[in-house]
Amino acid sequence: MTTSKLTHPTARKTIVIKLGGSTLEGLNEAFFSNFKLLQEQGYNIIITHGGGPAINQELANQNVESHSLNGIRVTSEKALGIVQSTLIGKVNPKLVFELNKAGISAIGLSGYDQFLIHADYLDQETYGYVGEVIEVNTALLQTLLSQGIVPVIACIGVTMDGQGLNINGDTVASEVALAVNAESLLLVTDVSGIRIGEEYQQQATIAAIDKWIEEGHIYGGMIPKVQGAIQVLNAGIPSVQIVNDRLIGTKILRQELSRVK
Repeated sequence: MTTSKLTHPTARKTIVIKLGGSTLEGLNEAFFSNFKLLQEQGYNIIITHGGGPAINQELANQNVESHSLNGIRVTSEKALGIVQSTLIGKVNPKLVFELNKAGISAIGLSGYDQFLIHADYLDQETYGYVGEVIEVNTALLQTLLSQGIVPVIACIGVTMDGQGLNINGDTVASEVALAVNAESLLLVTDVSGIRIGEEYQQQATIAAIDKWIEEGHIYGGMIPKVQGAIQVLNAGIPSVQIVNDRLIGTKILRQELSRVK
């Protein structure tokens, strides 16, 4: 995987916020206030989003079966059409509208827009029409950010021959953060970070996460979330956090803590 890197001197003042599908329906005034506060503090912000609940509902409505494997939605050709129409046609414009209504200038995008997310098949035999990111068009993102516009990116990539591919939302967020050399990546979910047993963790190390995955404490959709977080940390992004809609949750660290629970 290769990405084009931003060289603009303010590149590290960018924050990437990934909104999970389950959080999109519940965005509240606190979220928008925190969002504006980040902008007032001088940060450029890019949003990426999924849309799992909306996709699941539409798949059920059309009697199309779908399941997840290793936290990734196995996507048939028929399911892909539903995923695309739901994300690009419904979820993305609704989110953009809510941001604009809250006084945040935003524009909706997907991988089709100026080859924003160039992708190829992750493993077609195993996952079907699911992609991995090859390159991110950072020039397009920088153009929008320079005008004070928040890019809102649906997690659909496109191949060189124009085939759309479904990409895990956390993967898109991680790859975009790496491509723009973001200062921080915030993964917004419907939970307050990583929960081990009944306790949410304020901090977690890479070693602890590996241990929790092996022991089964971290599973399902949280696996690609933490793996993406680790990838961007190892690539040099200073901060990755898994947070709730109040932007409170677990900060993931490279180094060991003195004590791991």
